[in-house]
Amino acid sequence: MNLKGALILADPSLHDPNFSRSVILLTNHSNETGAHGYILNRPLGKSVGDVLPSAEFPGIESVPIFFGGPVAQEQLTFAALEWDSELSEIAVQTHLSTAVAGERLASGAVVRAFVGYSGWGGGQLEAELQQRAWITGKSSQLVLRKGKADQLWAEILRTMGPYYTLLAGTPNDPSLN
Repeated sequence: MNLKGALILADPSLHDPNFSRSVILLTNHSNETGAHGYILNRPLGKSVGDVLPSAEFPGIESVPIFFGGPVAQEQLTFAALEWDSELSEIAVQTHLSTAVAGERLASGAVVRAFVGYSGWGGGQLEAELQQRAWITGKSSQLVLRKGKADQLWAEILRTMGPYYTLLAGTPNDPSLN
């Protein structure tokens, strides 16, 4: 099973703070070589213009910066996301130069910058899926909306059926119920 282009959502039982209630778009996946993706619902509250000199990076000052995952947090990566209505999935281009990111933004794509990424070695994600740490989901146009990224996890779960709707309403810490 190849999950490239799929969304994985952290199960509430996954207590790793890096991934708690995260929505990850898998940009690459292979049972042998592993998986790579970006967390889509962890905005850092900054844009590229806040951290890079806008004179050197014109046209992308407004691109929001997200926490992409715990790997290689010293890197800032640009990605362009668009809905492919023919395939009913998100088309993603990653590792864009700042010039290409600006071009993609000007052409109407959703462009995001990510600090770090999420990665798994060969077989690691499959083992976590068997342990039910992750819920696999289809691509969703919901990830392309601006704002409300903190609600994305619950919104996508609610589109997956009654069980997942209940799961979406679970508190962060059930012991506080």
